[in-house]
Amino acid sequence: MAWHPEQYLKFDDARRRPAVDLLSRLDGFPASCIVDLGCGPGNVTQLLAERWPGARLIGIDSDAVMLARAAATAPSITWQRADIASWQASTPPDVIFSNAALHWLDDHQQLFPRLFRQLGAGGVLAVQMPANFSAPSHRILRELAGEPAWRELLSGVRMGSVLSPAAYRNLLMPGCRQLDLWETTYWQMLAGDDAISEWMKGTTLVPYLTRLDRPAAEAFLAIYRARLKVAYPPTADGQTLFPFKRLFLVAQR
Repeated sequence: MAWHPEQYLKFDDARRRPAVDLLSRLDGFPASCIVDLGCGPGNVTQLLAERWPGARLIGIDSDAVMLARAAATAPSITWQRADIASWQASTPPDVIFSNAALHWLDDHQQLFPRLFRQLGAGGVLAVQMPANFSAPSHRILRELAGEPAWRELLSGVRMGSVLSPAAYRNLLMPGCRQLDLWETTYWQMLAGDDAISEWMKGTTLVPYLTRLDRPAAEAFLAIYRARLKVAYPPTADGQTLFPFKRLFLVAQR
């Protein structure tokens, strides 16, 4: 997939807020080694560096462009290119933190226990993932991609998925000292023309647009934008209300 840091960071404040909320659940937790899985352009990794200024911090991502942006803005942090699905810590971290990344990976039944087992004794797995897949923004996208004009071009493209909170509870409770699970819906007020499609272009739309050449991508986006405006009409002051549900977990080994 072709990620674009500038597009992703267009709504940096709104994207950062869930990470801040997750980080707040770790107040008072001591850590000397922290790994940020799916660090992207490093904006959240820098929050971790501020929270634990004396710790060794490692940002992991599979995208070279995102990592280049991260390294340019925070060269003191260790940045590594790796596939999270097969990533293995060299030493047991105190914190494995992941913000809006693990929903892209398959087989959470194997992934989450494997990540949890890599923690040191007393270590914490802290994860936030989008859980908005039944919302109009995502449903319209799936329906459009399945229409005859796009079906062949976009066959097999996926937008990610998450399990139920109960499923993560069952996966992590064995060997878990403490587990905190919750969901939050953020009622985001997005500014600008075609605000929701611009939001989606930074994340969920990436694997779809990667499959299309420029004319096809423009045609696809034109239809998608028109349908979004029906589902999410702009307010009188030109903003767009975009509710977005997210799933959080903090598991201590």
